[in-house]
Amino acid sequence: MIRVSIVGGTGYTGVELLRLLAVHPEVELAAITSRAESGRPVAELFPSLRGHVDLRFAEPDVGLLAEADVVFFATPHGVAQATVPELLARGVKVIDLSADFRITDVGVWEQWYGQPHACPELLSEAVYGLPEINRDQIATARLIACPGCYPTSVLLGFMPLLVEGLVDMNRLIANAASGVSGAGRGASVNNLHAEVSDSFKAYGVAGHRHLPEIEQELSGLAREQVSLTFVPHLLPIIRGIHATLYGQLVQGAEEIDLQGLYEQYYANEPFVDVLPSGDYPQTRTVRGANVCRIGIERPQKRGMAVVMSVIDNLVKGASGQAVQNMNVLFGLPESIGLIAPPLLP
Repeated sequence: MIRVSIVGGTGYTGVELLRLLAVHPEVELAAITSRAESGRPVAELFPSLRGHVDLRFAEPDVGLLAEADVVFFATPHGVAQATVPELLARGVKVIDLSADFRITDVGVWEQWYGQPHACPELLSEAVYGLPEINRDQIATARLIACPGCYPTSVLLGFMPLLVEGLVDMNRLIANAASGVSGAGRGASVNNLHAEVSDSFKAYGVAGHRHLPEIEQELSGLAREQVSLTFVPHLLPIIRGIHATLYGQLVQGAEEIDLQGLYEQYYANEPFVDVLPSGDYPQTRTVRGANVCRIGIERPQKRGMAVVMSVIDNLVKGASGQAVQNMNVLFGLPESIGLIAPPLLP
């Protein structure tokens, strides 16, 4: 059994981790931490977990965490940096769901997150935790940086086009819309039901923190520097991301069977589902599941490839992907604990 501890278990990604790990056949939940809720039963804060999780929240003590085989950080950016070096020194694996280790350039990280990085020496070691790209590196990692939710949807959608060099790398566009749970569980006027319901808006158009992460990984796929216009939106739903991606096809690429390319590229990926030609994905078809569904189209047979990519932002966009990384890291079947179908309605 893999002994697992979670730092920061009171947010949406933390409770989603608990939901998934509580029924994972190869996991023993060792500890979950929260300074604010220390001593409180987890099932009291999250009644949905009654009968599944018997732990109480504990103070985030390094000695306690070091008793685990792997520690998940479901914390805001800047938190994991203080503890990760000591955990690694004690031989504990770390899977970080925050943004602390996703960006390899410390200057870029500090520019976008507005604070000094506490352990920049670990940035080059951290493995970007998108198994569809880095499965082999994840298997031998000490520190895994889980991708953001928007980056997951964008990267999986664009990947075949960039790897095959079929689109103009300087004219990529991603319009992506997320449910309100992507903003976290903290109280905010902007996230109140009366503010979000029956409305739709763009935000972060001038610059969003996920942009450098996405461009970094897209550039790695393309083996050259890429330029992305990224426009995030807020959907009046709880869960889900719908990313509509646009790539201008290069000369000669118009003859490529894009549907066939995507089907072949993802044929052996357990958590990427390429829909039949003419079918377009919906957020409700991935709710609660660790899956990305993709549709591909070339409108009017012109020179623009349009990819539609949907995920549950809390599962494939966060906690489910973290568990997928854990499975790879410990040599388990990649889909174990993650094979439940989506919720409907």
